[in-house]
Amino acid sequence: MDVWWIVLAAVALLLAAGAAFALTRRRRRPSEEALPEPPSGKLREGLLTTRRRFRDQLQAALGRATRDAALAELEDVLVAADVGVRTAAELIARIGRRVGRDADVSVVGPALRDEIATLLGMEVAPEPSAKPWIVLVTGVNGVGKTSTIGKLAALHRAAGRRVLLVAGDTFRAAAGEQLAVWAERSGAELIRQAAGADPSAVVFDGLKAARARGIDVVLIDTAGRLHTRTNLMDELRKVRRVVAREVPSAPHETLLVLDATTGQNAVSQARTFTEAVGVTGVVLTKLDGTARGGVVIAVRHELNLPVRYVGVGEAIDDLRPFDPAEFVEALFDPEPASTSGPARNLLTAGGGGN
Repeated sequence: MDVWWIVLAAVALLLAAGAAFALTRRRRRPSEEALPEPPSGKLREGLLTTRRRFRDQLQAALGRATRDAALAELEDVLVAADVGVRTAAELIARIGRRVGRDADVSVVGPALRDEIATLLGMEVAPEPSAKPWIVLVTGVNGVGKTSTIGKLAALHRAAGRRVLLVAGDTFRAAAGEQLAVWAERSGAELIRQAAGADPSAVVFDGLKAARARGIDVVLIDTAGRLHTRTNLMDELRKVRRVVAREVPSAPHETLLVLDATTGQNAVSQARTFTEAVGVTGVVLTKLDGTARGGVVIAVRHELNLPVRYVGVGEAIDDLRPFDPAEFVEALFDPEPASTSGPARNLLTAGGGGN
């Protein structure tokens, strides 16, 4: 009889464990499942307009009879693509040294592609190595900063990390509500106060909560500050000092969100924010719109700031780690169905001249 009681008890335990597991599966938020990797064609699709315009202008420049004429027109093409005067001049100088004075025009296109890839380099974003890992996210209004924070949270959640969002933008009335929506969508936790509260106090509370809850990653939203407003930049510096005081060696990453469609103004923003708070990486948004794409190259060259992530859409999984090789491929590679032979010959390695 004792044996039967043992068997029945074991069966009951198994049934209870199965029911608990099923309930946990049903209650798990969608954000806790691994997010699908954004399709590799997303960046290519986002740069479609840029690629077509850039390719057509390159075709005209590289169709010149001499190397010097091709390089002179190519410099204008790069400036028009938001690469900037300084960076365009540097690329042209590198290409000139690379191909030599007597080179055929046909080698200029492949040389440009290689030099852009070299200039961008490859710098992997740091993995969280402290707990909590503090990320300060900055940028002016309208660049997509708050939505970028939500998408970053989703990336960390998909990696199995507990994430806390801190609503440090207390100046914009809807900022806290918007961040709350992204917290829900991404499965992150949230600390916020009423609109108009002291941003530094909100950040202080957030860091205190992060330590108490055992949070892995803290993403701090900050007010969208016009980079020419000195008093607002001073407030941002104050927030950074609070973070550094409460968590030694923090912030571990300071990201600047830039709108890729603003061209050289984005470079100016990056320079000002870097001087104020020590930006360590850039997130470029709206590459799926009318952006010319060259600002990616300019930010890297002029400020030596790595592009950490690029935004290629509005969906929660449309923020992706920046891959320089993928960017160059998306910018230069012709469209298989519509590009003629000469375009491929002029812009890719191994091509011939006219």
